[in-house]
Amino acid sequence: MNEYVRHSLIGGATDNARLKLSFEFFPPKTAEMEQQLWQAVKRLEPLAPQFVSVTYGAGGTTRERTHATVRRIRNETTLEPAAHLTCVGASRGEIDEVARAYWAAGIKHIVALRGDPPAGANRYEPRADGYAYAADLVAGLKRVADFEISVAAYPEVHPEAPHAQADLVNLKRKFDAGATRAISQYFFDADAFLRFRDRCAAAGIAAQIIPGILPVTNFAQVVKFSRMCGASVPAWLGRLFEGLDNDPDTRRLVAASVAAEQCRRLQDHGVEEFHFYTLNRADLVYAIAHILGVRPRAQEAPRAAAAG
Repeated sequence: MNEYVRHSLIGGATDNARLKLSFEFFPPKTAEMEQQLWQAVKRLEPLAPQFVSVTYGAGGTTRERTHATVRRIRNETTLEPAAHLTCVGASRGEIDEVARAYWAAGIKHIVALRGDPPAGANRYEPRADGYAYAADLVAGLKRVADFEISVAAYPEVHPEAPHAQADLVNLKRKFDAGATRAISQYFFDADAFLRFRDRCAAAGIAAQIIPGILPVTNFAQVVKFSRMCGASVPAWLGRLFEGLDNDPDTRRLVAASVAAEQCRRLQDHGVEEFHFYTLNRADLVYAIAHILGVRPRAQEAPRAAAAG
């Protein structure tokens, strides 16, 4: 048994009482995708994550589906949902109204993001009557209610930032406005995250920075998306997926191994919480969590049933 396997399977199963997980889902577009989403939610629910987040589409295009999904998670599961809100496609008043409705429904955790440009737009342009950037959105949400607020962080620099220091200043601005924690863009070089964490500390950012982990099942798709979001894809990762285009089972095994090793490397440097971008696929994330030593807990009754 090699050193990594021994470390992950033996060490991971015994020393992870403090390990915390959270999961990201995206709202379904079809009945079939809705079924896949809820299978993923129910599969991962016994792992007792700290929270689960539900995304917006580009330009806020899935807003209503996001709202419906978050409310269903809140009412029909034991999970704590976090709703994504962006600055795109809505006025300050409209966003505040959505936030008040979330608070009234018992949804008190928001992932506050600037958001991507609407379809057809080449660049982001703030609305005159909207929140311009994520820090403004955070401040606005805090005026509505005392939300728990997560924001985005970029270990390898936001693709639109002029330089790394400007990106760091922007992150600090979000914390100064009232953000609780940051969730990082996915990355594959653990050292890049660790260096970023050190730079945050040196800049006076004491809040938690949670690494975002993306298990890779479609390498070509990840390469394409990484070009847009500023994440580097190391050559060694490409070599691991060579010749597996028509072999999804082996791709999943490789993906689980890579993600687990990435997490264990970060754990060796004191990281105790991970946010998984699930892509609504539960089995792969469940397997990675198992390798890391996370075990299911006894299920509680959903809130709606308990209230009755």
